[in-house]
Amino acid sequence: MKLHYEVAELRTKHPFTISTGSRETHPVVWVRLYDSDGLEGWGEANPVAYYGETPETVCAALESFRRILEPSGDPFAILEIEAACEADVGGNASARAAVSAALYDLMGKQLNVPVYRLLGLDPSQAARTSFTIGIDDPEVIRQRVREAAEYPILKIKVGTRHDEEVLTVVREEAPEKIIRVDANTAWTAKQALARIEKLSVFDLEFVEQPLPAGDIEGLRFVRERSPLPIIADESCITSKDIPRLAGVVDGINIKLAKCGGLSEALRMIHTARAHNMSVMIGCMLESSLGVAAAAQLAPLSDYADLDGAALLAEDPFSGFDISHGWLHLTGEPGLGVSKR
Repeated sequence: MKLHYEVAELRTKHPFTISTGSRETHPVVWVRLYDSDGLEGWGEANPVAYYGETPETVCAALESFRRILEPSGDPFAILEIEAACEADVGGNASARAAVSAALYDLMGKQLNVPVYRLLGLDPSQAARTSFTIGIDDPEVIRQRVREAAEYPILKIKVGTRHDEEVLTVVREEAPEKIIRVDANTAWTAKQALARIEKLSVFDLEFVEQPLPAGDIEGLRFVRERSPLPIIADESCITSKDIPRLAGVVDGINIKLAKCGGLSEALRMIHTARAHNMSVMIGCMLESSLGVAAAAQLAPLSDYADLDGAALLAEDPFSGFDISHGWLHLTGEPGLGVSKR
């Protein structure tokens, strides 16, 4: 196989703000693996500074992976390749996720089947995805909710003094919709309990990551007293994190860019199920290339949060969309997406 990669920049439709910061652009790295017949497997790395990655670290990791990938002519040796890449440099989860997606994409194209069929899954069984609305002034939020009229599930970013005012506006505009909130580590345990009690009157589905990632006992304290389910995101990176979260949270949010790829995401799903925890498949700000890789696993989840490409001003890839919250995969081989 031959490896090629390039850095690209995605731009959001609107400034995207969460409790830890705001941005209008997001760099990604596109990975391509070519086999001897000229077929291409594509993947997207989504480096996030919170997890210690930048476009430069992704490119450095990929260059190191070259000596693992290029001598191999067999994408079906994926577990061996993924293990070798992880052992090679450690960490660098989004770089490894891009390689994993490209390998699965190439396998599907060689067999002329979608990746979800390789995994024995039916995309029609996937849950509807939420549409995310970032932190902003209440009247701006009102407009964002109106723009998201087609989506039956909204995920509202919280973690400011105006959360109640924002959710009042959301409920005025969307009285019947399912609403979930994400605090992105914004609160302490005591703050979380106070905030959740006040926000619960808005008929919320669950609260995602109310506390800092490492505050496991704080999460336990909150979950035991919260009127709403608690989902871990930043606290749950790989399958190794799940046993310590059993009884601490109600469920986990799996993202390929956190865990390192589809194979590890599958391990996380099975581990979570073994501990009687719910599963959400999520994404970063990504193009359809990145989101389509995660969407292959959506039939195994309880919740989907796969709206990354829908938040972009322009999506560089086609073949995947989430109209009205439903996940639409083309059924084409591999990940089913192509560069516009």
